[in-house]
Amino acid sequence: MIWWHIVIICVCSYLFGNISIARMISSRKHKDITKLGSGNPGTTNTIRNFGLAVGALNLVLDMAKGVIPTLVVLLVTKNTAYTYMAGVSAILGHIFPVFYLFKGGKGIATMLGVFLVVDPLVTAIVLVGFLLVWLVFKYVSVASFLSVTALTVVEGFKAKNLPNPDGIVICFLLFAVFCLTWWAHRANIKRLILGKESKVDLIKAAKKKIKTNTVGK
Repeated sequence: MIWWHIVIICVCSYLFGNISIARMISSRKHKDITKLGSGNPGTTNTIRNFGLAVGALNLVLDMAKGVIPTLVVLLVTKNTAYTYMAGVSAILGHIFPVFYLFKGGKGIATMLGVFLVVDPLVTAIVLVGFLLVWLVFKYVSVASFLSVTALTVVEGFKAKNLPNPDGIVICFLLFAVFCLTWWAHRANIKRLILGKESKVDLIKAAKKKIKTNTVGK
């Protein structure tokens, strides 16, 4: 591993992760997502305030923040450790963006984008599980916790079979992803324990959007 390669990869990926999709979307609607609902500039709060379609757009673009830097590094370097470095840096940029005084989202969508590049099949399965948990329990945070745990554990088992130092580096980075995303959800964990966590009904959100469009016509 060459140190200046690592610096370039991490800095560029971190800055790319700083792009706040939720803020950009809300500003186009002449609103500030950080002053609406939970105040979090992420997909869940976007769905609550702007509907399922806009929230889905936010989700896809936040995932792209993980996909793009990770995929570029993978194609250029062919090195899995470098690829994970890019991914973790993008997630870090999303959660702690320097351009927004380190006040960012929770990192789940960007994390899913990273793993979609690293392991598409496992990530696709986890995404299905994410949606099922969301549909059944209506807690996005619970679906997020389970997704993060599943992906980091599965990929960790795979990484331990890689030759060192790459295997050790990847395991460390996976642990960092786990800690970062759970830390970003610390308020959600507290609300869940107290029974005050807000639910998001995916089906109702979809029906509400359809009804709104029908009335508009």
